[in-house]
Amino acid sequence: MLPRINQMLFFEIASTDQSEASVEYKARIADELEDGLLIETPISGDTGRMKRLFLGDELSAHFITEDGIKNYFDSHVIGFRDDTIRLIKIRKPDPERITKVQRRHFLRVSAELEIAVNGGAHIRFVTLTDDVGGGGISFICDGKWPVRPEMVLDCWMLVPYKNGSLEHASFKGEIVRVVDLPTGRKQVMIKFASISDGERQKIIRYCFERQLDIRNR
Repeated sequence: MLPRINQMLFFEIASTDQSEASVEYKARIADELEDGLLIETPISGDTGRMKRLFLGDELSAHFITEDGIKNYFDSHVIGFRDDTIRLIKIRKPDPERITKVQRRHFLRVSAELEIAVNGGAHIRFVTLTDDVGGGGISFICDGKWPVRPEMVLDCWMLVPYKNGSLEHASFKGEIVRVVDLPTGRKQVMIKFASISDGERQKIIRYCFERQLDIRNR
């Protein structure tokens, strides 16, 4: 499904400036062309200020359907059109490259991200994730750590984006399962027990970008 005329489009602009890259903008889709979409001047979701876009700006965008499903895709600015107001032309997404994320079902991808874990007492270590998603993660740790199901961990995860910027996502995770590996290490699967919407969106954005990279290979 492609975004429709009058639908609201939400997006972030690729930037090496971390503060700029984390700002979400929104813009109404004014028209659909054969090779692109025309959108109105975007507005910051935080400040309400208008944002000027330039030719070639890369966008990580999504739109929400009536059933609450978020549809993510990559695009970039390919031109402008002066009408009653100035409209911005962005590349129309390929329907096969749109990633759908339902409210209660989050995309999960294989990824080795650095994560710091604090389980209180004598459980503190830094390791790598095995996979990540909007609902939880798994990581591999040394077998010496006495982790067990239902234990709640404080975690800080380093989240890199394809534009070179980095974010830290913090959350509390409840251990759902622990698997002893043949190597003597452990695979720990956790669900998010407490995470803000903003922190979750950082992880979902990473998963979306990672999924697109996998598809483009």
